Amino acid sequence: MNNPQLNKKGELQHLLSTEGLPASIIRNILDRATSFVATAEGDEIKRVPLLHGKSVFNIFFENSTRTRTTFEIAAKRLAADVVNLNIGSSSTSKGETLLDTVDNLCAMHADMFVVRHAQSGAAHLIAQHVAPEVHVVNAGDGRHAHPTQALLDMFTIRHYKKEFHNLRVAIVGDILHSRVARSQIHALTTLGVPEVRVIAPKTLLPSMVEKLGVRVYHDMQEGLRDVDVVMMLRLQNERMQGALLPSAQEYFKYYGLTQEKLALAKEDAIVMHPGPMNRGVEIDSSVADGSNSVILPQVTFGIAVRMAVMSMLAGAK
Repeated sequence: MNNPQLNKKGELQHLLSTEGLPASIIRNILDRATSFVATAEGDEIKRVPLLHGKSVFNIFFENSTRTRTTFEIAAKRLAADVVNLNIGSSSTSKGETLLDTVDNLCAMHADMFVVRHAQSGAAHLIAQHVAPEVHVVNAGDGRHAHPTQALLDMFTIRHYKKEFHNLRVAIVGDILHSRVARSQIHALTTLGVPEVRVIAPKTLLPSMVEKLGVRVYHDMQEGLRDVDVVMMLRLQNERMQGALLPSAQEYFKYYGLTQEKLALAKEDAIVMHPGPMNRGVEIDSSVADGSNSVILPQVTFGIAVRMAVMSMLAGAK
């Protein structure tokens, strides 16, 4: 079966999901991002004109200031022309279909679409629809996937831990509604992490999550014992239906990351969070701002990783 993300030469054509993405492609993205991090160091941010003359359209049907902004910065550092489409005032609010919108933007000579949509599969649909010379990046679709977030997380882990083959990683929180968690799990297992744990109440876990190759824990203290990496997740209140939690305070008591709980992990464990954080719900401020936290470097690395993805797509023939 053909991989919809790769062209006939095995090059990255679209980035839609970490599921099915070959380890060689992931490592190539991480290696390329390393050079972009180095480029960004120093007093002056250097532009790398790999996308000069290309038009990148950010089409976000869901709000996400952080993700959209980092994509915009990444594209501009690659010297692309960037268009941010305000969906709230666009033709889609007047009844135009998603593909009609895409067709009109392609007529404006779009070279790349960065898409966020509430419906799972929206980015895949666009990728199937556009011409071969147009590339699509999934910036988050429903509960399905958020591949660039997972890739920047992999970059962060490799930056601090160097290798993947000897790590024990815990993902904590709302696994059920999190597209980030799914993308993280696929990326971690593809890169050879021997033990991936998910820690959550039963109400926030997908059924048969073990089939993804993870170990399930409902007790946070037990799940955090001797881990190298702690990946916290945001509570996805906007995607929840019904009362899955008694209260935010109750959640923090059992699943919020505190210094006491973190002490059960390895002393040099790193703490990650995709943002935005709910302090006092998922994570205590003393941990978020503490010496184990790499949450702000994640944001910095995210620009380099998105530069790497877009430059690889632009180079695909």
